[in-house]
Amino acid sequence: MHIDDLMAESGVGFGTSGARGLADRMTDWVCYAYTLGFLSYLEQIEAWSPGSDVGLGGDLRPSTPRIMTACARAVRDKGGRPIGLGFIPSPAVAAYGFERSIPTLMVTGSHIPDDRNGIKFNLPTGEILKPDEAGIRAQSIVRPEGLFDAGGAFIQDQSGVRPASDDSALDAYVERYLDFFPRDCLKGLRIGVYEHSSVAREPYVAVLSGLGAEVTRLGRSEVFVPVDTEAVRPEDQALAREWAASGRFDALVSADGDGDRPLIADERGQWLRGDVAGVLCARRLGIQALATPVSSNTVVERCNAFQAVRRTRIGSPFVIEGMQRLLDEGFESVAGYEANGGFLLASALKNADGGILRALPTRDAVLVAVAILLDAVERDRPVSALAADLPPRFTHSDRLKNVPTEISRARLAALRTGRLQHDKAAIEAEFGAAFGPVATLDDTDGLRITFDSGEILHLRPSGNAPELRAYAEADSAERAEAMTRIALDTLAV
Repeated sequence: MHIDDLMAESGVGFGTSGARGLADRMTDWVCYAYTLGFLSYLEQIEAWSPGSDVGLGGDLRPSTPRIMTACARAVRDKGGRPIGLGFIPSPAVAAYGFERSIPTLMVTGSHIPDDRNGIKFNLPTGEILKPDEAGIRAQSIVRPEGLFDAGGAFIQDQSGVRPASDDSALDAYVERYLDFFPRDCLKGLRIGVYEHSSVAREPYVAVLSGLGAEVTRLGRSEVFVPVDTEAVRPEDQALAREWAASGRFDALVSADGDGDRPLIADERGQWLRGDVAGVLCARRLGIQALATPVSSNTVVERCNAFQAVRRTRIGSPFVIEGMQRLLDEGFESVAGYEANGGFLLASALKNADGGILRALPTRDAVLVAVAILLDAVERDRPVSALAADLPPRFTHSDRLKNVPTEISRARLAALRTGRLQHDKAAIEAEFGAAFGPVATLDDTDGLRITFDSGEILHLRPSGNAPELRAYAEADSAERAEAMTRIALDTLAV
């Protein structure tokens, strides 16, 4: 069976960040097959061979241990040696593999609810990109006889399939930041870490306290919490305001389930938008050139802090391709970020003492928090003032849940036929009363509409879940939020 056919049969397909699907559709067989397909592709391009190691990590959702076992069995049956890295952040798993030039897998559904899960694949040199995805989909896999039942579950207990364990991945991830940033550079700051069920909770505490901050653990949960950094839940907004109202904190930090998308709140309990956090992080790090998706806040161009900004389609593979183009153009310090706040470092950085922060071209949360908090210390200003220094441009995003991708695409296709005047008329008939005449359209990824007022509305199907997402940009936070609500209410009809 081809992986492409298995994808159609199971409903577990590639999104913008690996394979994703309902946890009960990600059977032992499906996850085993995906892993075999990945390793077969790596053999084909001579990036891995039997007898070599493969790192495995995971998040804290209930289905993750079972899926990790299926992946480990596939690695072993392929002739490889599975290395268990534990329940740690995605960037820690990737960094472990890049350092050792071995492939890694991260079992995670990221920010989506725990009835779903996924597998992120990393080459020995970086994340899989779209050509790699096509190569995996083209692999032909044979289902072993007698290993799975008709429903795709292992027939026999697989508890004996225990990968070799290496706890050094998490330690190395923490030391990455403790070694680069000045000792006690965050001394005097009082930071609340919203732990919930994120695998970033332990490294956050270790890094921030290791750099001198006074850290308080908040909101730990043994039940998985689907924290989405692009559409922060009302309950998470309320928690941040409640904690901030106590006057005990200079800032709050958190992350999504697999710890690659940050949440940073100022001293008032206001969560920073991810595309603002990305700008603040890049500015503090002295980045010359940035790649960021078309959906990110235009403040990145308006602040005039960077020599070049390249817009891409949404998803880390496209941001990585954009960063590579900037490196090819000769820029020495290159990074990227997404609207969800995940920060990708394409080139190594050097500090004043000659210390090196190695490139990590995959989404990371901890770097963003440390850079923003350090910037606040160095400027002797609250976190809220850092964002206030930027041009007044605000974004907001939300989504309609349980909207199949094909329905989302059909809804947008009705607004975008390729005939400009026809499209403008269709969009103005739908949204004109609320937003006014259409100025320009951009179909780089979904449909991005700029109105004569300068306000922006961006609509697209999610690449990871059955959701229709809406992003809005305006001159006030209140207006951006209202635009998102109006757009989703209109599309829900």
